[in-house]
Amino acid sequence: MSSLQIFKAGNWPPLNIPLFLERVAAGFPSPAQDYVEQRLDLNQLCVKRPAATYFVRVEGLSMINAGIYPDDLLVVDRSITAQSGDIVVASLNGEFTVKTLELTPLRLVPQNDDYQPILITEADDFEIFGVVTNIIRSIKRR
Repeated sequence: MSSLQIFKAGNWPPLNIPLFLERVAAGFPSPAQDYVEQRLDLNQLCVKRPAATYFVRVEGLSMINAGIYPDDLLVVDRSITAQSGDIVVASLNGEFTVKTLELTPLRLVPQNDDYQPILITEADDFEIFGVVTNIIRSIKRR
């Protein structure tokens, strides 16, 4: 399992950043069009319930097929009841991990073929610490 760095979410003042409603083409470029500008608060976008939200930095490669890479920052909401298929932060026998939750049978499933699913038994000390709602990644080269 990977170790995780956990950061508490807070009630910060809104940080309104311009939001261009025109989408940007990821395929062929599209001709320039008029756009409508709004304001976007990243706190509202990523943090729905501040008191129940924390951030955690990822270490390890077990979730790369889910688009989660080392040093990514995950937004985790503890108030969401985890369902099968959710990506969760869990504690298993005293170690934190991020994996996809499967309820039948109860197991934590990595999203990388180099790792094996972890079957949870009654003997395990297992607790879900929240559901991952967003991934924050810097793509700028340092």
